[in-house]
Amino acid sequence: MILNLNSIRFSFVAAIGALAAGSFFVRSVTAAAALENENWPQWRGPLATGESPTARPPLNWSEDKNIKWKVKVPGAGTASPIIWKDSIFLLSAIPTGKKTDEKAQPENPQQGEQGRGGRGPRSEKPTEVFQFVVISIDRASGKTKWQKVAREEVPHEGHHPDHDFASASPITDGETLFAFFGSRGLHAYDLNGNLKWQKDLGRMQTKMGFGEGSSPALHGNTLVVNWDHEGDDFIVAFDKHTGKELWRQSREEDTSWSTPLVVEYEGKAQVVTAATRKVRSYDLDSGKLVWETEGLTPNSIPTPVAGDGMVFATAGFRGNKLLAIRLGKSGTLGSDAIAWSLSKSTPYVPSPLFYEDRIYFYSSNNGILSCLDAKTGKPLIDAERIQGLQGVYASPVAANGRIYLAGRNGTTVVIKSGDKLEVLATNTLSEAFDASPALAGKDLVLRGRENLYCISE
Repeated sequence: MILNLNSIRFSFVAAIGALAAGSFFVRSVTAAAALENENWPQWRGPLATGESPTARPPLNWSEDKNIKWKVKVPGAGTASPIIWKDSIFLLSAIPTGKKTDEKAQPENPQQGEQGRGGRGPRSEKPTEVFQFVVISIDRASGKTKWQKVAREEVPHEGHHPDHDFASASPITDGETLFAFFGSRGLHAYDLNGNLKWQKDLGRMQTKMGFGEGSSPALHGNTLVVNWDHEGDDFIVAFDKHTGKELWRQSREEDTSWSTPLVVEYEGKAQVVTAATRKVRSYDLDSGKLVWETEGLTPNSIPTPVAGDGMVFATAGFRGNKLLAIRLGKSGTLGSDAIAWSLSKSTPYVPSPLFYEDRIYFYSSNNGILSCLDAKTGKPLIDAERIQGLQGVYASPVAANGRIYLAGRNGTTVVIKSGDKLEVLATNTLSEAFDASPALAGKDLVLRGRENLYCISE
């Protein structure tokens, strides 16, 4: 994308770009990018914004209308599904029933609500063996193509009651599927399920034993993993073909669950990380710090998005913060690099959506939606309640001029993209949804707590 002759490209495999002579966007899509656009290769879609530029999913559905198929998913996971051509990929953690003799007890007894050295309630240490699996599902029929066990072990710590052991979403370039289970390793498969390489990065000790959640980011030949926890933090890059470590940089952060965002500005790719102490950007080739600025609230979870020459980073636990950070500067950024900011009604768990020069986001984990003009921060929809939506963990997605808002009560509300709140449809299924939707072609894929739905007219 180009803004005032400055080129910005948002991609993780090939060129997804735009060319413009003024302050607006016109996409110029290469053949490789066009293929990406037809799929949903990562949890925030082909543009890493929550948008599918080509999908035409249905407006209305129910348990007996426009359900292409519905299949039970083994185990549990909030990892969002991804789509590549005729396959849907997802991750899950399956309890085996095999128990250890060790008595369940709180993990990290000196670690609590304040992070390092704090006090507060903690999850219990698991005593059951889990299989951490990668699943390929046929997009046409819902039948399992293959299922591979990446690791089988007793997790070293537990997770939040609303969380689980498979929450990082897979990512693909159309040739290799990358499955990240955090403390259970990083695994690369071909699309037929054959293991190519794997890496063990150690064990995370998450704040209050809440569990792990950051997904990898992929750009060109480089795969990036961010590792923020209550121990030694780092960000690391690997060659996607071989798993060879390319660079590693130490960080000093509290536990974060935000997925890194790769942005290309003026021909140089950089990796943006959103966290509590600092928002930082690293050069994708070398790992060197490009810039850093003020941090967000505690428990940083939402993944940043980018557009209009800016990166938008937000968080919403024990405070509210959204920063619109101008790209193009380096070093420690001053106030002149912050185009605008917001200190109310920002999301806790769900990530924002960038669509048609607007930013959409929830208030905390509630069905209360805001929409701001991305360039100016002007409120267009100011924290308005979405009727029928009760509790939200899934991030909003967009296609064909519509925004899809999936709730934890099984309801998905579809609204029209625009400056005013206009509800087009309210659809309810018999399952709760915590994972974010995936869009491709005429299909909308929703992962419930027990079943995977493919919704299509």
